[in-house]
Amino acid sequence: MTDPASERRRMADALADKGVLKSPWLRRAVEAVPRERFLHPGVFLDEGRAWRPVTTAGTDPDEWLRIAYGLDTLTTQLDGHLTADRADGPVTGVPTSSSTDPTTVVGMIEALDLAVGHRVLEIGTGTGYSTALMCHHLGEDDVATVEVDPGVARRADEALEAVGFSTWTVTGDGLLGFPRNAPYDRVIATCTVRRIPYAWIRQTRPGGIVLATVGSWPWGTGLAKVTVDGDGNAHGRIIGESSFMQARAQAVVPVSGDLSARTAYADRERRTEVSPLLLDAWMPAFLAQLAVPGAHLVRAATSDGRPLLYLFDPDRESFAEFTAVGGSWTVRQGGPVALWDRVEEALVAWRTAGSPAVDSVRLTVTRESHVYGIEGHPELRWEHRLG
Repeated sequence: MTDPASERRRMADALADKGVLKSPWLRRAVEAVPRERFLHPGVFLDEGRAWRPVTTAGTDPDEWLRIAYGLDTLTTQLDGHLTADRADGPVTGVPTSSSTDPTTVVGMIEALDLAVGHRVLEIGTGTGYSTALMCHHLGEDDVATVEVDPGVARRADEALEAVGFSTWTVTGDGLLGFPRNAPYDRVIATCTVRRIPYAWIRQTRPGGIVLATVGSWPWGTGLAKVTVDGDGNAHGRIIGESSFMQARAQAVVPVSGDLSARTAYADRERRTEVSPLLLDAWMPAFLAQLAVPGAHLVRAATSDGRPLLYLFDPDRESFAEFTAVGGSWTVRQGGPVALWDRVEEALVAWRTAGSPAVDSVRLTVTRESHVYGIEGHPELRWEHRLG
C-alpha cells in the first residue's frame, strides 16, 4: 500500500518545485497534516457534463491517496447540501464547498507572513485543511475559523478533532468576523467577497494583515493584501490573481428570463473602441469590476445558436448588449448607467498606461469606502463608497 507520509512529502516537493512552498515551518505542516482526513465522506470529480462521486469507503486506498495528494481543487459539496456519499452516480450541480488546490492554499498562507504568537481568523473553513496547517504552527488556541454552512462546519470540526486540533470552529456569517477572539494579527478569507468587510478591519490590530479575494465574477478577481493602521484604515495592494467561491451572503443571482425583453429599449448605440471579448482576460475583467461594480457579464445564444453577449447591472437597471459586425462590435446601452462607456474608458486608459498587471493595483479600505488605483495614473482610480 502507498504510504500517506510519502505522499505528503511528494506533494511538498511538488509545491517547493513550483516556488510556492518556501517556509520550513509550513513544509513541516504540509508533511504532517493528512489531507485525506479532511475529504470525508468523499469528493466529486469533474467529468465535463457531470460530477462523479468518489467516496472514501468505496475507493481503493491507493487511488484515494492519489486523489487527495494531487494538486487539484476537490469539490466536496454540490448545491449546498449534496455530498458524495449521498449520490448514486454521476450528477449535475453547482459546487458550494471544496478543498482548494494546495498550490493556492499554501501560497496564501505564505503570504500571511505568520509567526508564532499570531492570532488568526479564517473566513470560510471549508474542509478544515488550511485551518489544520495553521494550527500545526500556531497552536489550536490561536486559530479561529468561521463557516456559514452548518454541515460543512460540522465535518470540518470532526476532521480537525480527529487529527488533534480542538480549535475554534464557529458556524456563522464570516462577513461579520468573530469578535469574541479579536483582535487578530491576521485575517484570511477562503471565499471571494465583493469588498473587504469593515468588521475584519475593525477586528484586526494595528500592523495586522487582512488577505482576501475581491470581486464578484467567477474570474478576473484579485487577491488583496492590506495592512491595518492605527486609525482604523487599511492599505495595500492586489498581490495576484485569485479565484474562490463567492461568500454565501454575497452570492450572485444569475440574470435570467427573456433577455430580449430586458434589452428592448436602448438609449444609445455605437461601435465599440475595444472588443468586449477582452473581458475574457483576467486583468481587463478585474478592471471591469472596478469600473462598474455590480455589473455581470452574461453569455447566451439565440435559438439558431448565434452567440449573444451582455453586461447587466440589475440594481441600477442598466444593460449593454454587444453585436459582432464583421470584424468589429456594436454596443446598445440602456438605463441610467452607460456600463460599457465606463468599462471601455478604463480599458483604453489601461492600455495607454502600458497594460500593467493586476499586482499594480493599490487598495485603501476605510470605514466609508474602498479606493482602488494604479499609481501614477489618476485616470485609473475608482472609489467604491459603502451605502
